[in-house]
Amino acid sequence: MTKTPVRASAVLSLALLLGACASGPQRNTTEAPMFTSERSSDHRGSDDLLTAGLGLDGLRAMTPPAFADAAHPTAAELRRRAIWSNWRGIADLAPGGGYGTLYGTTQAVPGREFSALVKVAGASQPHRVLVQVPDAFDKGRRCVVVAPASGSRGVYGAISIAGPWGLPKGCAVAYTDKGAGTDYFDLDARGAARADGTFGTLEAGDDLAFVPDAPATASGVAFKHAHSKDNPEADWGRHVKQAAQFALHALDQALPDAAPFTFDNTRVIAVGISNGGGAVLRAAELDGDWLDAVVAGEPNVHVESGRPIYDFATEAALLQPCALLHLAPESLAQPPMRAQVEPLWALRCASLKTAGLVSGDSVAEQARSVYDTMRASGWTDAALRSGAASSGFDLWRSVAVAYASAYGRYGVGEHPCGHGFSAQNADFSPRAATAEERAAWWSDAAGIPPGNGVGIIDTKIAAPDFTLPGLQCLRALWDGQGGDADRVRKGIAETRASLPRPGLPVIVVHGLDDGLVPPAFSSAPYVAAAQSAGREVRYWQVHNVEHFDAFLGFPDYAARYVPSLPYVYEALDRIDAYLDGKSPLPVDAVIATTPRGAGKPLEAANLAIPR
Repeated sequence: MTKTPVRASAVLSLALLLGACASGPQRNTTEAPMFTSERSSDHRGSDDLLTAGLGLDGLRAMTPPAFADAAHPTAAELRRRAIWSNWRGIADLAPGGGYGTLYGTTQAVPGREFSALVKVAGASQPHRVLVQVPDAFDKGRRCVVVAPASGSRGVYGAISIAGPWGLPKGCAVAYTDKGAGTDYFDLDARGAARADGTFGTLEAGDDLAFVPDAPATASGVAFKHAHSKDNPEADWGRHVKQAAQFALHALDQALPDAAPFTFDNTRVIAVGISNGGGAVLRAAELDGDWLDAVVAGEPNVHVESGRPIYDFATEAALLQPCALLHLAPESLAQPPMRAQVEPLWALRCASLKTAGLVSGDSVAEQARSVYDTMRASGWTDAALRSGAASSGFDLWRSVAVAYASAYGRYGVGEHPCGHGFSAQNADFSPRAATAEERAAWWSDAAGIPPGNGVGIIDTKIAAPDFTLPGLQCLRALWDGQGGDADRVRKGIAETRASLPRPGLPVIVVHGLDDGLVPPAFSSAPYVAAAQSAGREVRYWQVHNVEHFDAFLGFPDYAARYVPSLPYVYEALDRIDAYLDGKSPLPVDAVIATTPRGAGKPLEAANLAIPR
């Protein structure tokens, strides 16, 4: 197959394919990636690449696939459960939600998987890469879809984003955990996941996927995003490119009769959502004619004229609980249950009043004061409303704690606000993890605690507003003074994105109701800068789409919001057709969707997808 547009460069060896990056924060280097801990496995019959043999019914099951021995699951059991948990963490699979009927597929796709560990130059820790090669790979239309994980998820964290689109078309799909992931290290047991996901220990001499630089006396849990000391977000684009390189390497092994596979004879499309969306936009800025197109959904991307996630997350962690009391109760989806969180939100108003951060004597007056402050800093009502979930589930704090450690390149026990991570007792005191808990971290965790038996240890906790002192410390790392604040801000500056490579087609899709990564702070300034510089960037803004399709499993969310994945799949279709020369790039669009309402199934008319 000849790529479109036709390449002018000569075929390069694999060792030269990680070219220098654009003049942005990613380091300007040429690298030869060294893949280690390589594995391959076959997935056919009762197993497959897309759902591990579970099918739609198995993915919908409320309980995860069981381990025969909860303390010692096999690699195959862990893979099946990781695929189950990552599908459910991203996609809305609920009956009536449209998955598999209006959009997407869970059809069985037999094939092979190839996985490895690889480091970017200068990094101390590796990231995972994994490639799925379907048996029906189309040798005449060579295609690789590269998909970095959303959030801080493990290597299967984008399977519902890229797999359903690429695998049935005969494309290989490459994944990366982009330097984060679920290779949690148990500091008490001195062990973590091996390459196959099973738990191993340093004492046994196992080859572990993550070993932090930590004193032997440390206790609790370390995880790669927070404790690698690499600030992985600064290298997201290079993680994506190395995953694409590993795809070519894997295809050479899987299909030797069609080798060599190179960036000159194989189409490469990068797609991701959330942090994965930010990662593919960072890949778009890298030099070299290796990447053919990009689709970024709800991207967490930091540009000069926007706001980095650490800024708006710490602001929201402090202020949003109080501000939400100004909004009409019926305008907020549940959960969180209003009756349960309202006393805590009122307490936050009182705390902010005591700290001199709000005006007003009544809760209503204080809530209006904080609401006005957040609106003035760029928050929309739509973002505030859907962001209620992040406040209710304490997501803002978990983001701030982990990202502060990552940006400052702090190690275990070095957090500038005294935070740590551990399994916890019922009273939130730290304890050692059980064998059953740590065995499931690799398959079940989302990459950032709290969750899966690991919680945040907050040494500043104090009544009456228990988490406020720690949050004030975290906020001061952004807007305060001192060595720690300078260190964290330096790390944030390293994540700033540059423009995409000239001529590279990019489609950005973002829900206008996104309350976790509001488009006003991320995609809107990115697109404005790119388009003003003449880059081939298109922008779809979608009404009634919030950040988490998985939340649409809650009836109140399903009634109010539509899923984002249909628009990502459609953008992939449109950009693929453009590369084939069949149609032009789509135009910018503001898409007026119609929520389905309570108890109704999703219909095509609700989505109003551009055609």
